[in-house]
Amino acid sequence: YQRRVRGQGDDVALYDAMFDEMAAPLVDLLVADGAKREQIEIQKFLELRYHGTDTPLMIRRPSDNDYSSAFIALHTQEFGFILQRPLHIDHVRVRVVYSPKTTIRRIAQKTMDSVPLEVTRCYFEGGWRDTPVYRVDECGVGGVLQGPCLVLLETSVVVVEPDCTATITSSGDISIIINSTSTPTLSTQVDQIQLSIFSHRFMSIAEQMGYTLQRTAISVNIKERLDFSCALFAPDGALVANAPHLPVHLGAMAEAVRWQIAHLSDWRDGDVIMSNHPEAGGSHLPDITVITPVFHDNKPVFFVASRGHHADVGGATPGSMPPHSRALADEGAAFTSVRIVRNGVFDESVVASTLVGTRCLHDNLSDLKAQVAANQRGIALVHALIDEYTLPVVQAYMGHVQEAAAAAVRSMLVRIADRHAAGDERVVRVRAVDRMDCGAPIALTLSIDRQERRATFDFAGSGAQVVGNINAPRAVVYSAVIYSLRCLVSEEIPLNSGCLDPIEISVPRGSLLWPSEDAAVVGGNVLTSQRVTDVVLDAFGACANSYGCMNNFTFGTDTSGYYETIGGGAGAGPTWNGASGVQVHMTNTKITDPETLERRFDVLLRSFEIRRGSGGDGKYTGGDGLRRVVEFLAPMTASVLSERRSLAPRGAAGGGDGARGLNLLHRADGLTVNMTGNMSVSVDAGDCIDIQTPGGGGYGAVEEE
Repeated sequence: YQRRVRGQGDDVALYDAMFDEMAAPLVDLLVADGAKREQIEIQKFLELRYHGTDTPLMIRRPSDNDYSSAFIALHTQEFGFILQRPLHIDHVRVRVVYSPKTTIRRIAQKTMDSVPLEVTRCYFEGGWRDTPVYRVDECGVGGVLQGPCLVLLETSVVVVEPDCTATITSSGDISIIINSTSTPTLSTQVDQIQLSIFSHRFMSIAEQMGYTLQRTAISVNIKERLDFSCALFAPDGALVANAPHLPVHLGAMAEAVRWQIAHLSDWRDGDVIMSNHPEAGGSHLPDITVITPVFHDNKPVFFVASRGHHADVGGATPGSMPPHSRALADEGAAFTSVRIVRNGVFDESVVASTLVGTRCLHDNLSDLKAQVAANQRGIALVHALIDEYTLPVVQAYMGHVQEAAAAAVRSMLVRIADRHAAGDERVVRVRAVDRMDCGAPIALTLSIDRQERRATFDFAGSGAQVVGNINAPRAVVYSAVIYSLRCLVSEEIPLNSGCLDPIEISVPRGSLLWPSEDAAVVGGNVLTSQRVTDVVLDAFGACANSYGCMNNFTFGTDTSGYYETIGGGAGAGPTWNGASGVQVHMTNTKITDPETLERRFDVLLRSFEIRRGSGGDGKYTGGDGLRRVVEFLAPMTASVLSERRSLAPRGAAGGGDGARGLNLLHRADGLTVNMTGNMSVSVDAGDCIDIQTPGGGGYGAVEEE
């Protein structure tokens, strides 16, 4: 039973009176059903939260009646920080539990008979073992059985594993101590089974961080669209493992962690850093990275980080994705390194003073706290792993996992080089070029040394930095390369920095792939990244172009902002048709559910459907794009940031091109205008924006019958 209240403080007498009042009718109900009053337990809880936050915690009545201290301790454990705010009570709860005493079957007191009924053979880890068989009634109270053995009950058999000890209780239960003898420490030398285990354990840490972030965030971007990434990093900032989140974040996050390590020397346990600047490994400004060191024996032994796309960080338009930005300052607040948690205390004032111009400070604060909580979850799991295996073993397998990824990439490079080689040439070179809709080229010369089993990705010949916002931070180029390499590797390996060990990446400074630090970059992360991926996969001959951008759509007012990416058609490949209506390559987000979209914002979703026939023809056809029509119910500003509206996604090996995208504005008075690829407009109630995304390219010429 619960009662919703509003209050503050530790007025224990008041709460006890409420508990008693609420519990009395529940106790009477149980007694009326035959329960004995002395066997009924009343459990008492307060649901508390910090003032102005959205995440309450249920605190059971402490033995010392100090609810505030109990809340602070649990909040620190769950989220990794405290706030200098008063506590609010949302609910008073009672739980009434009836625990009747049960009649326990007791076995006779007798001396343990060490002679088993029989000895059989069982297979355990390490091979077949002689295994004695006992009957529980013959063992006697306090009887001790050393594993391996089998214990027969009336209707079942208990297996006591080797190195475990079983004790018979007076009720005939069996208490087992697991691994009662000492277990040898795992060697730091690589073992293939342990390598697989550690690969999954590392990845699981990042996955659990992601679950925590999604559960505790409040913005649509993170909670509903899953526009975030979490990962584990080595002491030098190298990526160890990531969850299957957004590829565009992952290579860039390693650069962000390395930048902080290089520029900060006063890391302290309990501190948390946030950053979003492209020069510090950022992707674009709404993507804020939260980085926390994992301390062991007073030094950082790992780093955990989470990157989330925030609803707004200021800038020229709501959502901080202005289509026509010309400088980084047009896109919102930019910062290289801000300490938001110091000695375990979250500093809301420093966040507010940093995110100048944001339209959604409450959402920013809540999502940043969720990111800190996700990192705290990662820290707890890393500590558990170290406690289980020791730090030298964990760090040794960190290196082994990266070495395995490097070996897999080397094998893939040789396989592809052999396919493209003309004779016995040592270095195989291929070149691929594509263009943005504005005409700026993305050029790549891929050189694979078959003897050294290494490759160079040289982007010389790519266009100069542009006046607009399709400039891509260099970290985004690294993300595109590492993602493409992982796609081409056939082995099951976690994506980590080891994939880049046999790779050299050369990007010309001053190009749109390595712009100046004040260049506009909001489109580089969401548009150019997709084109770089298409070019890399084209150089390898892997597949046709996919729809080539993230089809970014934002709208909002002076006090709110919404952002989404819309899927399209995937490119076909040598043995498959492209998928229709999906997010591909550098993006991996969901689309917001219509119910959530219409409940949270003044819009109606009029249409969301497959754009039939937009995929390219070929032996294998490209995937079809999507059509999404949103009607506005109130005046606001809406923006579209997209590509492949002028130049179509190209087919491969004779396959046809996918259809170009189209963005239309339908005014309430019946007028329809073309918004081109990038535009921001003021809309009124009844206006609709109609986004039609490109299809994927086809693969192979159509075979004539």
